[in-house]
Amino acid sequence: MSAPVVLSLKEWETHKPTEKSPLRGLSLRDLDANPAVIEKLNEARLLKVTELRTGLALETNSYVGRLNIGHLQLTIHPKIDASSLLRLLRYAYGFRKLKLISQTTHLVEQYGFEDLLIAQLLAEVEELIARGLSRAYRPVEERLALPRGRINVLQLTRDAGTITATLPCRHFPRVEDILLNQVLLAGLRLAARMANLKELRREAHRLAAQIDEQVSAVSLNAALLDRAEHQLNRMTTAYSAAITIIRTLYCSQGVLLEGMHSPTPLPGFLFDMNAFFQALLSRFLRDYLPQYDVQDEHGLKGMMRYLSRYNPQQRHSPTPRPDFAIFHNGQLLMLLDAKYRDLWEKKLPREMLYQLTVYAISQHRNPASAILYATTNSAAREQRIVITDPIFGHQLGQVSLRPVNLNRIEELITCGTATSRREGEQLARELIMGKDYMASPGF
Repeated sequence: MSAPVVLSLKEWETHKPTEKSPLRGLSLRDLDANPAVIEKLNEARLLKVTELRTGLALETNSYVGRLNIGHLQLTIHPKIDASSLLRLLRYAYGFRKLKLISQTTHLVEQYGFEDLLIAQLLAEVEELIARGLSRAYRPVEERLALPRGRINVLQLTRDAGTITATLPCRHFPRVEDILLNQVLLAGLRLAARMANLKELRREAHRLAAQIDEQVSAVSLNAALLDRAEHQLNRMTTAYSAAITIIRTLYCSQGVLLEGMHSPTPLPGFLFDMNAFFQALLSRFLRDYLPQYDVQDEHGLKGMMRYLSRYNPQQRHSPTPRPDFAIFHNGQLLMLLDAKYRDLWEKKLPREMLYQLTVYAISQHRNPASAILYATTNSAAREQRIVITDPIFGHQLGQVSLRPVNLNRIEELITCGTATSRREGEQLARELIMGKDYMASPGF
């Protein structure tokens, strides 16, 4: 098979090999697909590929982007409208609202989600260059005809009276060759390789050429990105959005399976909408409930532990980590998990229910927890599951399924009026404690 098979799907969509399907009657061998890549996609739950007697079946998840599986060119689109997604992305990650990105909403449908992020990265970097890249003092020891800084007396002594036209000096010039700028340059070169749109590739090369003479080239890796993020401070906060996009582009190239130290190369790009949804909720709750302490991925230490006599492998005790823990005056109010899965239209998986049950029964004062799930269905309403003792029927806890209407969130964050602010605060409280939050302690 030489001609490519082009297919477009939505997130959380199942494609079966029906009569009109381009995958009907095809096998992985027909597509010349690498079985190892298919296995890793299935194992990581990025994309489920099933070979049936009638052809290939595909099932997408919360990842969007583009994949090349042999001769299959698969594009997975988000369900959210492109312009709405742009506004939510800007809000969640603190991206600048620049002209370039507003003109590229068509990239989501025509070229792929990665081009949308690359366009935003180029806009961020162009703004940084226009304002002047950050600099830092770097110690340099060299012999100079015109002394600068401090004369290295020790080196002068070692020269034993040798007559030269220079003096050994130690000075501290301000240079642009710092880690943050090195990551920017590496990110621009990565973007140039990943972009599908010719104009974006040309722009990435142009911006890279503006800084590559002053900035050293480095190879991107997770440790380097971690170091760059740790160097962000009040003086370099303008780099935050660009570093976030570069990390997203880097991590979305490969499938990182549990127990592996490096990404397995992936033919394409996949963006985790679940991570985006968690970032969106984190900022929304913090912005609209400033009087409460919202902690991301708060570890429930001490809830589970190995008995010392029955831990022959000396393993660390498991620590459940809900996405959000809400505190008020030092007191825990609620444990929440964010799920980018429309639980109004799709059933609740058992593993999600079991996970939230553990969170609920871990609290004695208020044995309850909640799943905040993304939806665009205005009819979605809160659902509650009571956990009872199967012997005596006593209530042990409660798990709530609370819809987060993304269209409503977009409306609130873009309106900017006093009324929208009050409505946003009310919605944030309802997401934490439900519609009857007024009866709950701490509210």
